[in-house]
Amino acid sequence: MILTSQKSVNAGPSNGTGEGVAHSKRWYVALVRMHHEKKVAEYLGKMGIENFVPVQQEIHQWSDRRKMVEAVLLPMMVFVHADPKERKEVLTLSTVSRYMVMRGESTPAVIPDEQMARFRFMLDYSEEAICMSSSPLARGEKVRVIKGPLTGLVGELVNVDGKSKIAVRLNMLGCACVNMPIGYVEAICEKN
Repeated sequence: MILTSQKSVNAGPSNGTGEGVAHSKRWYVALVRMHHEKKVAEYLGKMGIENFVPVQQEIHQWSDRRKMVEAVLLPMMVFVHADPKERKEVLTLSTVSRYMVMRGESTPAVIPDEQMARFRFMLDYSEEAICMSSSPLARGEKVRVIKGPLTGLVGELVNVDGKSKIAVRLNMLGCACVNMPIGYVEAICEKN
């Protein structure tokens, strides 16, 4: 079972998509030194730069005790919501190496606001552990959750190892998946 601590204050995009607007804020993935995700997020917060580190509560078992720990879902990655000026400021931190870039490109890859909003919603409200799958996952049927804590979430219904899961795709990072009974979702008719 996953216990969630605090919810994201704003799981939706704060400035819309920003397309066509000069100096708009966009979501980027900053690559950071191992085990420095939370520290980088803290520094960025002090700098006034919006950021997000996906974490979830896990119970770790040792021979003599059990302890609830906050585990980073995507090691060595911090999502940064920044304009071009702030994007450069992030690279001034010694623990940030670079931004994730699409193969063959030279500019940092942008994660669409809608994907970030869905991902953050899933993290905030899922009662089960979320797993990240970077291996290619066949496209699933587009669905909306109609029951349970993730009601309203739009994603893809996929089958992984014989289990029904709802998946939210993130550009270049793969899919965030969580177990989902088929009775908890309804198909979304795509309009052409």
